Amino acid sequence: MTTTRTRAPLMPLDDALASLLAQAQPLAEVEVEQVSTFDADGRVLAQDLVSALQVPAHDNSAMDGYALRCADVAGLADGGSLPVSQRIPAGSAAQPLQPGSAARIFTGAAIPPGADAVVMQEDCEVQPDQSIRVLRPPQPGQWLRRAGEDVAKNSVVLSKGERLTPASIALAASIGMEYVPVARRPRVALFSTGDELVMPGAVAPQDMRPGAIYNSNRFFLRALLQRLGCVVTDYGIVPDQRAATEDALRNASQAHDLILTSGGVSVGEEDHVKPAVQALGQLNLWQIAIKPGKPFAYGTVGQSHFIGLPGNPVSSYITFLLLVRPFLLRLQGATQLVPTAVALPAHFSWPRADQRREFLRVRRNAAGGLDLFANQSSGVLTSAAWGDGVVDNPAGQTIAHGDSVRFISLAELQA
Repeated sequence: MTTTRTRAPLMPLDDALASLLAQAQPLAEVEVEQVSTFDADGRVLAQDLVSALQVPAHDNSAMDGYALRCADVAGLADGGSLPVSQRIPAGSAAQPLQPGSAARIFTGAAIPPGADAVVMQEDCEVQPDQSIRVLRPPQPGQWLRRAGEDVAKNSVVLSKGERLTPASIALAASIGMEYVPVARRPRVALFSTGDELVMPGAVAPQDMRPGAIYNSNRFFLRALLQRLGCVVTDYGIVPDQRAATEDALRNASQAHDLILTSGGVSVGEEDHVKPAVQALGQLNLWQIAIKPGKPFAYGTVGQSHFIGLPGNPVSSYITFLLLVRPFLLRLQGATQLVPTAVALPAHFSWPRADQRREFLRVRRNAAGGLDLFANQSSGVLTSAAWGDGVVDNPAGQTIAHGDSVRFISLAELQA
């Protein structure tokens, strides 16, 4: 009697991501760094930033011009002018405005008490006696920046879990933050497996032995890790030997939060990563319902997380963006883990529905639609370099020209 082994159902991507994120304890819960605000771009805030002051600190001028009372302008006889009673550069103190006068004022300078508007200098005519004639009557509040209109005192200006950007570090500086509290950078060990792999420069293209390939995955994985703020230790190419693989894993687990590999987690005789991880820790092999992708491994070696990606370059690239990236962001305590998809028209047809959720490499065109790269094979890395995004296409879904599809920008996925 023979028995037929039933294949486990493919795991939906959202379920796989939820399971993975459940394993990621934010590093900020145990270790917080104070870093210079100058060096905080891309880091994740470990605490709320609360402003000890209001910004602007006082009412100030949005223009170079003249501060005055609207009522004084309205009371002028036709052709009348206002004497200039003071000059207020940015950074200097303003005196109360004398009744029936104007103050020469510059952008950012404090509004003198008593003034209720600023008239920009282009709307004023300086008279021979240095008084001014207002050419356009102002409205109360014109060209005034009110105290606290940007930041209120004691308000949270940036929240815990926000990933800092150039604009947000400038905002932190505007409330006087020389240093900001952030999560420690994840420490990631990266290595490749496979005796077929060759590093560029080691062998000239014309001298490559049969079956050899250049190691491309190592390059995009390292670059993506660094963009995410990780401290990367590159262990290079590990030989296809059980002992060498165990040594690499054991060494990497000593001082890293994550060990990341691509390839070598199938059941072939030369795939040693799977048994090596199982010997040193624990491993779960997932078959995820995405294309490209599907094979994915998560486990632990000592105190380190382990993630094994597929070997095909586009599969490795896409699974990193969809699963490893949010995992590493969660380790840093980030609250925004996945980018928002936008609806755009498909300027192509995709008549072959797949049982898996597909991520098609596309590029926006001048007409506002999406063009499809012709070859969507998981081994065609050109598609990822050519495209500027992916279409998140549900399982079982065909696409007709003009259909609205879910577009996710690669610029956001790679940030």
